[in-house]
Amino acid sequence: MRIYFVSDSIYPYNKGGKEKRLYELSTRLASMGHDVHICTMHWWKSLDKHRVENGVTLHSISRNYDMYSSNRRSIKQGLLFGLACFKLLGKKFDVIDVDHMPFFPIFSTWLVCVLMHKKLYATWHEALKRSDWIDYMGISGNVAALIERISIRLPYRITATSTQTAALIKSELKRSTKVSMVPSGVDIKLIAGVKPSKVHCDVLYVGRLVKNKNVDLLIRAVQIMSIKKTDVKCIIIGSGIEKLHLTKLISELNLSNNVRILDPLPTAEAIYSYMKAAKVFCLPSSREGFGIVALEALACGIPVVTVDSPANATKNLVRLFVNSSVVRIDEYDLAEKLYSWINLKKQLYTSSNILANYDWDMLATQQIKVYKL
Repeated sequence: MRIYFVSDSIYPYNKGGKEKRLYELSTRLASMGHDVHICTMHWWKSLDKHRVENGVTLHSISRNYDMYSSNRRSIKQGLLFGLACFKLLGKKFDVIDVDHMPFFPIFSTWLVCVLMHKKLYATWHEALKRSDWIDYMGISGNVAALIERISIRLPYRITATSTQTAALIKSELKRSTKVSMVPSGVDIKLIAGVKPSKVHCDVLYVGRLVKNKNVDLLIRAVQIMSIKKTDVKCIIIGSGIEKLHLTKLISELNLSNNVRILDPLPTAEAIYSYMKAAKVFCLPSSREGFGIVALEALACGIPVVTVDSPANATKNLVRLFVNSSVVRIDEYDLAEKLYSWINLKKQLYTSSNILANYDWDMLATQQIKVYKL
């Protein structure tokens, strides 16, 4: 099967949950014998428009535009990448699967499919209520909500990456047919072979440094914990437009000896080594379509603390595990729960029976079945 994916960002050039999912699924589909291609922005340094990485052919269909503007996804970037998707016209494919964000590529790729008499598939990582859009974008959130509600009707079939997203597609976006659920997963074998880092860490965060991730909430929680435990250590791994603000906050709260911000690590193994060395993992994000990084932390055997936000699908995921907590979006509540996990005698939690349902190899097989429906 010749499969084309359309996504404006890809792993490891941009390290986020949706990028990691696409990387894991596409490389496994390629290893299964499928001819896999990804159309994206020009992320790599060389001028080549095409390259092969891990058995997957990458195509640069546009220049690399900034994805964020003023703490939000850039409308300009979405529009320009969406227009670039018309370059797919005439490409030979059996299946084409478009990442739902930033929506505009769905419209252009849908038209390509209409002209070529092909079916359009799409992957939906999160579905938002109109109120969520307004909280995120202000009054213009009404327009974004309308765009989402139109775009959800264009694909022939949709893959939702979590039960929460699937439910919201039905209840909020009013689409109840041809929606399949294939969650994201973890590489259990790879994680099992990684040894803990020698770096001491009480609390760990890994992810993008953007506003809805609420990393500032974590920093304030560390300040509260430092009153009881002056040597509490927190490591934040990631990059993003909030980094300067977070660095200033650490300085203002006199937490330079307690909180470190590290650039994204080069490999998944390096991240897993930090996870295995930490006492607790924190994901205080108010918006998560799934929360791969939380699942990876749980697979590493450490507790996970996340927040109770309507748009945070991670809260439903971690509740399946005994070593997890869901707290209010409040620095005191967060600090109290993190502190309780830190002070427990460290032990390795195993949930192999649950994790078996999130094996990437199995999920790749499920995804192929969706394309055959």
